Amino acid sequence: MKITLISVGKLKEKYLREGIAEYSKRLSRYCSLEMIEVSDEKCPESLSDADKEIIKNKEGDRITSKLKEGTYLITLEIEGKELSSEKLASRIEKVTTGGNSHLTFLIGGSLGLSDNLKRRTDFALSFSKLTFPHQMMKLILLEQIYRSFRIIRNEPYHK
Repeated sequence: MKITLISVGKLKEKYLREGIAEYSKRLSRYCSLEMIEVSDEKCPESLSDADKEIIKNKEGDRITSKLKEGTYLITLEIEGKELSSEKLASRIEKVTTGGNSHLTFLIGGSLGLSDNLKRRTDFALSFSKLTFPHQMMKLILLEQIYRSFRIIRNEPYHK
């Protein structure tokens, strides 16, 4: 199984890089993990709605250029469906047993994802109605993917 994680923006914080490295190592026994970062656009504080859309579309074009054909696409969106860890594991298992061995997760920039990417998604996932820094979401997502594999294989993991 292959999992690709595409995110907007470079990860700078050492503590997040260390956590991501740890979960990447843990995931290596369950899947092939590829992480792709695309550059973000500078966002001044006062942007018009039209300017926000332009920025999301530019970032969306960069993401789209990295997407592979035939992958099952899961976007992280505040408006997406909230799942428990068990339900996320079930969805991952269902996708993979349904014949798709490549999952791609998308984490947008500070303004979110473009409408084109939202329309293209196979599943919109929300971790919460709260807003998290997208760099932190990468770590949280990897932990939940790891937890999903442990659940799927009935392996112990703290609750």
